[in-house]
Amino acid sequence: MSDDQPQSALREWRAHMAQPATLVVLLGAAAVLAIMGPFGTDRLLGLVPRALYWLAICFPTYAAGVMISVLLEPRLTRWPEPLAVALQALGIGCAVSALVLLVNAVTFGWRPSGTEWPTFLGTIFAIALIVTIVLHIARRHSAPPAAAQDPQTTPQKAPPPLLDRLPFDKRGALVALSVEDHYVRVRTSKGEDLVLMRLSDAIREVGDTAGAQVHRSHWVAWDQIRAARREKDRAILTVTGGHDIPVSRANLPVIKEAGLLPR
Repeated sequence: MSDDQPQSALREWRAHMAQPATLVVLLGAAAVLAIMGPFGTDRLLGLVPRALYWLAICFPTYAAGVMISVLLEPRLTRWPEPLAVALQALGIGCAVSALVLLVNAVTFGWRPSGTEWPTFLGTIFAIALIVTIVLHIARRHSAPPAAAQDPQTTPQKAPPPLLDRLPFDKRGALVALSVEDHYVRVRTSKGEDLVLMRLSDAIREVGDTAGAQVHRSHWVAWDQIRAARREKDRAILTVTGGHDIPVSRANLPVIKEAGLLPR
């Protein structure tokens, strides 16, 4: 494992946890749970201790879930999606179970008896699966779709000229360009195809798509990069679709400037 992968995950985790929307949702969830007092907490704790209890449950468990998600998801891009989500849920469920056991032991001096374990773990892992699915969907759709923008207030970008060279069913957002003999493999969000042209000419036809040539044989779109890791004196970018794109040593400053690797 590259040392930069945990660092990249930590930056993404910090950015997510620092979002006002995240804090508002967690505070709101803790407040609702404190008022409702589920799982017998209304009988065991007063309102203020109950609020503190649910804060101690919501924030650490959600933070652990997000961290596990950002660590595992880039490593599972080539796995079937249902299996990748299930493995993430398993990891999140294990972490959340440990945290809930710790908080309950400190607060109530309680741990499940032999007959209570199935219900306890079943509840935790069911919630973990739901949270994992929500995080997975949120990460896939973190960028607002172009159709949701107001065409009267948002300038519409012209499609990259390069897309005119592709079959209609493969004309999506540009992901990456790679040289293969005398051809350029054009990868988009809807598929890929080989085009007979030079890489330099293909790059001139990406239009307004933000990206960079990261290797003499590869170009990538910034918004399609899903993970970045160091490998000795170069780097590897994982793009939409799970493909790995190498970054040459000479182009490391380019991706560092983009914030994909630490300086």
